Amino acid sequence: MPAQEPFVIVGGGLAGAKAAETLRTEGFDGPVVLVGEEAELPYERPPLSKGYLLGTAARESAQVHDAEWYGKQDVDLRTGVRATRLDVAAHRVELDTGELGYAKLLLATGSSARRLPVPGAELDGVRYLRTLADSDRLLADLSGGGRQVVIIGAGWIGLEVAAAARHHGNSVTIVEPQPTPLHAVLGSRMGAVFARLHRDHGVDLFTDTTVREFRGADGRVTAVVTDHHAGLPADVVVVGVGAAPNIGLAAAAGLEVDNGIVADHALRASAPDVFTAGDVASAFHRSTGATSGSSTGPTPSTGVRPRPARCSGRTSVTTGCPTSSPTSTTWAWSTRGWPVPGTPSSAAAIRTTAPSSRSGWRTAGSPRA
Repeated sequence: MPAQEPFVIVGGGLAGAKAAETLRTEGFDGPVVLVGEEAELPYERPPLSKGYLLGTAARESAQVHDAEWYGKQDVDLRTGVRATRLDVAAHRVELDTGELGYAKLLLATGSSARRLPVPGAELDGVRYLRTLADSDRLLADLSGGGRQVVIIGAGWIGLEVAAAARHHGNSVTIVEPQPTPLHAVLGSRMGAVFARLHRDHGVDLFTDTTVREFRGADGRVTAVVTDHHAGLPADVVVVGVGAAPNIGLAAAAGLEVDNGIVADHALRASAPDVFTAGDVASAFHRSTGATSGSSTGPTPSTGVRPRPARCSGRTSVTTGCPTSSPTSTTWAWSTRGWPVPGTPSSAAAIRTTAPSSRSGWRTAGSPRA
């Protein structure tokens, strides 16, 4: 009798690691292979702009499980391995280390930081924050203080990095094209609250302002040019302008994609035995033809960023994804210790009720991510 093909999970983030965990906790005893492109144990991304970047949390605190967990749970963890091709008809995944067959496949390939296409974007000192390596580099930039940090984008990432940079003693300027921070997510009134909060902590915030180029000397960034400024001095520039789903593997295999990998209510993709979860998943209502879950940008009709569909702690042992409507083990963003006027201190944050042991924190009165 041939050996049982494994349940293969592609993606070493929270969705992939929690799917592997739940397969085991719900009784699946077949082989499980978890493939992660980064040479890291699967980890959560929110700490990268929170405790770790502040220097108040250990690097290991971002890990979903410690190294021993994967051996104890008989999960074949392969880090530093990239999936290069998917053959859905043959039920096979090509890796840069060889080929792997699967009985079922969960694509949790996540998303990547959007790049800012302006002159000078390739200069050293222009940073993005999406991976643990990115956070390592940025922490080294910010530690010790005394630097001029310019942040492009007043979304969640930009605001959290601004708070961390000020915590380390740097001067901080934020450039945002919208009228307020978080304008598309929270609207102008709450955006104004966050603007006041950051200005009260010494952040220079320029709204309704667009970046034109980065200037540098000897290959390193020195200034940011905007439509209102000839050159904002910058030792470090952090770009936080959103993320794009990593759909290349799925699209090349012929899976249906639409601002993510299209999935139904149970996160089943458009090929047999293929499922998707996390930032790359896009929930799709086939009855109406509407895409209702994606993590990468506003919908054309509403301009509102929809909530992403993600694997939760309630994961079917046969699908790797929720059997009911998608729930989330995502983090909700806090104010990083800066109390919002009119709300309780973020020190009084409460945990969400998602079943994950690392489901995240939510400052009372703040929205979920």
